Amino acid sequence: MGRSRRTIPEELLLLALDPATGTTAQPQSLDLGLAGAQLVELALAGRIAPDGDRIAVVMPRPTGDPTLDSALELLRRRGSPVRAVNWIGGPRLGLRQIYLAHLERCGMVHAVSGQMCGVLPTTRYQATDTAISRDIRARLDSAIRTGVPPDPRTAALAALAHAVGLGKHLYPGNEGRSSRSRLRDLIRHDPMGGLVAHAVMDVQNGVAAAPRRAAPGTSSGQGSPGGGGAGARPSAAVSAQPHRGSMARAAAH
Repeated sequence: MGRSRRTIPEELLLLALDPATGTTAQPQSLDLGLAGAQLVELALAGRIAPDGDRIAVVMPRPTGDPTLDSALELLRRRGSPVRAVNWIGGPRLGLRQIYLAHLERCGMVHAVSGQMCGVLPTTRYQATDTAISRDIRARLDSAIRTGVPPDPRTAALAALAHAVGLGKHLYPGNEGRSSRSRLRDLIRHDPMGGLVAHAVMDVQNGVAAAPRRAAPGTSSGQGSPGGGGAGARPSAAVSAQPHRGSMARAAAH
């Protein structure tokens, strides 16, 4: 699929990366968001398509991106469409670290070694080109400020940023409240982005959402992610069942 365009997982991770500390905001939910972002990117590449609340492989041909192709192959092996909430809620040890290493290989970030309390080794990541992060942020700001329906990539990125709780990181304090609300509302502009964003929030809420056949992402009433009612819709409160496949077993950062 070429490297002229940054993928949505890459952009989501760069959004979450704090330029001052070299750490990522919302690290626990970010792995879920990255799994969802992979689904959106594969859908935009024509490899998968939503089927109600499930994900179906429609073209198993590799994209050329190793991290995306690993996810595509796992979906293909399932043999039948998988519920988005089950896929995103499955075990994904180190997905954030996998993408940080990927960004480092691509030259978008560089690793800085250090120590915590003078003993524990740590690794922080600094963006090598802050213009890239500014460009990603500018797209979100423009969609929020103008109210013009964004392109599918930006809409999906906004939906995932809201779902993993980056709103307060991007638009902090009382002055950012209206921007956070509009960020949440962008979820309705991309059906696939809306589907995976709802799935991310359902997993955080510990809810396996009831199967839906209506077009996803058509309602803007999502609430705040991970707060017991964020993306949850009326359903039995049961934990999402993990799928048997997983991404590469990298050690969690």
